[in-house]
Amino acid sequence: MSNTKNSTVAPTTVTRDLRQLDTTTDNLYESLVVISKRANQISNNIKEELHGKLSEFASSNDNLEEVFENREQIEISKHYERMPKPTLIAIDEFLNGKVYFRNPAKEPAQ
Repeated sequence: MSNTKNSTVAPTTVTRDLRQLDTTTDNLYESLVVISKRANQISNNIKEELHGKLSEFASSNDNLEEVFENREQIEISKHYERMPKPTLIAIDEFLNGKVYFRNPAKEPAQ
């Protein structure tokens, strides 16, 4: 998952109108569950992406290139620290209708 598309999400906490969160589900708590599950998915994707990039630096050799690699590792880590938090991304996706979800309890029986 490339997170460059999430550059429009505010990287800091934003005050939200709770009435906006329940317009899709008609239930604030159901909306929060959907957002929470999506935030967990985003967090796991970011974690896998970060570990993949940092695993490139895993080496058993001690040499002069290690200092340069450490700088690259630090830059990668700083990039991920500056990214919006998964919860903020999930809320933005939910409010903009970018999250697919369904509630089997609300579906008609067949």
